[in-house]
Amino acid sequence: MTAPSLHARILADIEGHILSGEWPPGHRIPFEHELSAKYACSRMTVNKALTQLAKAKLIERRRKAGSFVTRPPSRSAVLDIPDIKTEVEALGLPYRFEILSRRKRRAGRDDSTRLEGVGAGPLLELVCRHWAGARPFCLEERLINLVSAPEAEAEPFIEVAPGAWLLARAPWTAAEHRIRARAVGKRPAEWLGIVAGSPGLFIERRTWAGDVAVTFVVLTYPGEGHELVARFSPSQR
Repeated sequence: MTAPSLHARILADIEGHILSGEWPPGHRIPFEHELSAKYACSRMTVNKALTQLAKAKLIERRRKAGSFVTRPPSRSAVLDIPDIKTEVEALGLPYRFEILSRRKRRAGRDDSTRLEGVGAGPLLELVCRHWAGARPFCLEERLINLVSAPEAEAEPFIEVAPGAWLLARAPWTAAEHRIRARAVGKRPAEWLGIVAGSPGLFIERRTWAGDVAVTFVVLTYPGEGHELVARFSPSQR
C-alpha cells in the first residue's frame, strides 16, 4: 500500500482535530512555519493543505492573524421536524444536552395562544441546552401538554432530549412552523454563550395529534451558525 503524501497527512490530521471537537470553533490552527517544522516539509505543502481546508469551510484564514476553526453552518429542513442530535452529528461534532430548568404548572391565559385548545390542563415547562462539541448549539424552550403526553411528567430526560422523546412517544399529525430573526435576549444569550442583542434565528413550532395540542417549542440558534433549507416539487392539480 502506498503511504499517504505529506499533504494528505497534514490535511487528515487537522481535519481529525476539528471533526473530533478537540479543536473547537475559534481555535487557532498552528502557524504555517510551526506546521512546516512539525512535519518537516515546505511551507508550500502546508499552505496547500490549509487552502483545501478553507475551501471546505472548516477553517478561516485571516491575514496576519493566522487560521482559525470555523463553525460550519447547520441546516434544518423547513418542512420536517429534525432531531437536533442528528443536526449536530451531521457536522461531525460530538453532541450532548442538558436540562436547565423544569416545572409542572397549570396552563395560563397566554398558553391558549401557544398551544391552541390546551384549556386549563397541566403543562410541563422545560428549558434544554444542546451542545455541538465545546459550544452551545441551540436553546430549546418547550411546553408539553400532559393531557396528550402524560408520560412526560415522569420522564427524567437524561438519555433522550425532550424533542426526540416526543417524536418517539407522542406522534404528531399536524405541525406549524414560524421562523423569525431577531436579537437574542439577555438570559438566552447567557445560556448560549453569546452577547445579548446578537442576531438569532428563532423557530417556533406547534404540533397536534388530531385536534389535541401536543407541544409548543421555541428553538433559538445563534444567527451566524444556522440556515434553513427546503426542497419543493411542483404542486399537482
